[in-house]
Amino acid sequence: MKSRRYPEQIALLPYIGKWTFIAGLIALLSGTASAFFLFALDRATGWREAHRWIIWLLPLAGFAVGWVYLKLGSSVEAGNNLLIDEIHDPKKVVPLRMAPLVLIGTVISHLFGASVGREGTAVQMGGTLADQLTHVFRMRHAERRILLMAGISAGFASVFGTPLAGAIFGLEVLAIGRLRYDAIFPCMVAAIAADQVGMAWGVHHTHYAISGVVAIGFWSMGAVLAAGIVFGLTGMLFAKSTHAASAFMKRHVAYAPLRPLIGGALLAVAVWMVGTRYIGLGIPVIIEAFQQPLAPTDFIGKFVFTVASLGSGFKGGEVTPLFYIGATLGNALAPLLHLPFAMLAGLGFVAVFAGAANTPLASTIMAIELFGPEIGPYAALACVVAYLFSGHAGIYRAQKVGMLKHRLPPVARDRKPPA
Repeated sequence: MKSRRYPEQIALLPYIGKWTFIAGLIALLSGTASAFFLFALDRATGWREAHRWIIWLLPLAGFAVGWVYLKLGSSVEAGNNLLIDEIHDPKKVVPLRMAPLVLIGTVISHLFGASVGREGTAVQMGGTLADQLTHVFRMRHAERRILLMAGISAGFASVFGTPLAGAIFGLEVLAIGRLRYDAIFPCMVAAIAADQVGMAWGVHHTHYAISGVVAIGFWSMGAVLAAGIVFGLTGMLFAKSTHAASAFMKRHVAYAPLRPLIGGALLAVAVWMVGTRYIGLGIPVIIEAFQQPLAPTDFIGKFVFTVASLGSGFKGGEVTPLFYIGATLGNALAPLLHLPFAMLAGLGFVAVFAGAANTPLASTIMAIELFGPEIGPYAALACVVAYLFSGHAGIYRAQKVGMLKHRLPPVARDRKPPA
């Protein structure tokens, strides 16, 4: 075997230069798209809150989005799962139409009052725009995987303002129990730069204040462990319920545009009965969860509205609703576990997401970026416990099991890992 002509560190410089340039392009595209999306989302939310009668048009809006996807978007309807599938088994470049379709579909869903999030939209736009560079730079399959992962990281980071969590999310979300370190540099550069691009466009992210974190002790660690179990079971139930609702609608309603029409009608009636507290992103309620005791049923309301919205075919993401569910659930558990409302709301915010998405590392880092380093040890414990207790279910069907979460008993060990 011939020795290297140059030291490894010198030979690495072209790689660093290449991926810094490419990741910078991804960041510019994804950060700009996310900024436009967030501005559009703010306008849509403001208009809906000023004209609440528009909720009665939600069935028609759902039908319109469903019809457009049926005619133009059948190849991209899988959304985040399509991106993950292409990373696992690269076949063809993701059609560019995914980006405008999911953007318009999500804004319409929010304008008329569906309970959906924004992460899915930003991730799909980031991945789609990044993948368009495949032909420009003549990427091989291995490089295209990195390209898509960097796009996912950039989209997540720019929509939430959490660059480190965004970078790790792009590495962690693909397979349970396994990280893709070959993409760590492009994902880091794309996520950090995309967040900066968004801020350069004037994007302002929500700040959540945790007034105090209790000192680490036997009781506080035990209480957080118990809460983590509840958060993980809730994340698992959310993932399974969303998939079950979607499967039920597809099984009983053959014509795709009718699914969001039916779901929209049910949601409109539900809003008429209980009010608008559980529609849209729900950021004001999340902020309330950090400030004062809330009704212990708030997390149930958001859970049901979101499962109905996503299960019937409205476009958007799952993550912000999971933040809402987790924060309000933590708020409800705080007096039972004798912990501060803000602290447990923050832990629920990230831990339910960790359990539902099987991303404990990204969720822990997100907690530190959003709430400060003091909550780090508690966030790590809550997110890891939630990850373990959510089983091998998850909100992303294309996510593979790279490694089982824990050693199984001898009887169960012989069974195949869940698909």
